[in-house]
Amino acid sequence: MKVIELRRYPVKAMGGESLPSVELDERGLSGDRWFAVTGGDGRLACGKDSRRFRRRDKVFEWSARTDEGAVVVAGPAGEWRVGDPALDAVLTEALGDPVRVLAEGDVQHQDGGQVALVGTASLEWCREHLDIDADLRRLRANLVLETSEPFVEESWVGADLCIGAVNLRPVERIQRCRTVDLAQDGVAGTTPFLKALGAERDLCLGVYAEVVSPGVISVGDPVLL
Repeated sequence: MKVIELRRYPVKAMGGESLPSVELDERGLSGDRWFAVTGGDGRLACGKDSRRFRRRDKVFEWSARTDEGAVVVAGPAGEWRVGDPALDAVLTEALGDPVRVLAEGDVQHQDGGQVALVGTASLEWCREHLDIDADLRRLRANLVLETSEPFVEESWVGADLCIGAVNLRPVERIQRCRTVDLAQDGVAGTTPFLKALGAERDLCLGVYAEVVSPGVISVGDPVLL
């Protein structure tokens, strides 16, 4: 097995960036989901409603990338650096509610795990058996690993994955939400992905992993179990 894609999402729910290599710390990929679009009630813009999150689908029309140490947000009306009051103003207008782009504080930005990963064989199974657009960007995974057996990553829960100097330990399957159906991150159109996963896979695809030993990983690195 090897790493074939590394993706980071500097602002939660926005489109992300593909990276040739990245550093992992105890929290996950450095800078991943560090910022979020936050409303006056403290809830984070996302594709679902919960105690921590508020459904704001328009946030998916935006993307974020790192540029010389800063996070740059781009959308239909232009692009701004995080921290520029103009960014908060244009997002407030676009979302129809006062919001700000804020760094993580007491409310954790990550959904349920430090690192989200999925295997290529699992995505291919979804394309063939569910007849849906299983573009990896719909899953918002951090790591995509080249695999030959569908859903083999689920069998790694509790084991250690060695990728370069990094040690990861898969801890649980990822239960998906309606976000997988949305147009996002350069992927146009909506899908019945979630309904198909519910019927065949208990809504689960991919796994969350915790960082046991931090370090740097790169595309092409071998993955040892």
